Amino acid sequence: MKNTHRIFVHGFTTCMILFLLLNCKSSNKSASRHIESASIEDFSGFYDRFHTDSSFQISRIKFPLKEMNIDVTNKKEWTKDNWPLMKTRIYDIDTTQFKIEYKKTDNAFTQKFWLEDSDFSSEYRFELIGNKWFLVYAMDLNF
Repeated sequence: MKNTHRIFVHGFTTCMILFLLLNCKSSNKSASRHIESASIEDFSGFYDRFHTDSSFQISRIKFPLKEMNIDVTNKKEWTKDNWPLMKTRIYDIDTTQFKIEYKKTDNAFTQKFWLEDSDFSSEYRFELIGNKWFLVYAMDLNF
């Protein structure tokens, strides 16, 4: 009887330890998944702040930007010194005057706008880098 009781207690204790270990392991996984997804910056909030806060905007541009500003007389690479602050979101552009196009994926946002039947167009690309959004590409053409 003592051996049966001892085996039962030992078996019960082993089962409880396994249950606790498995339960802790799965709750740690869900907690780490929640923390990881919560740390990715929301694009909408970023995009709104990017267009309203000039200091924030400059801090979120990966200079030197890929591409440049090209007009009739010259080509200029984008720098912090010659960057014209972006104040109008693509959703707010006057579509009676300009054509617009934009595309959002999990880790990129590309926006384009242009005047039809002209040599004016702009294209910008934002990318998620290290859980934060940055402007990484800007091309303005004006001939």
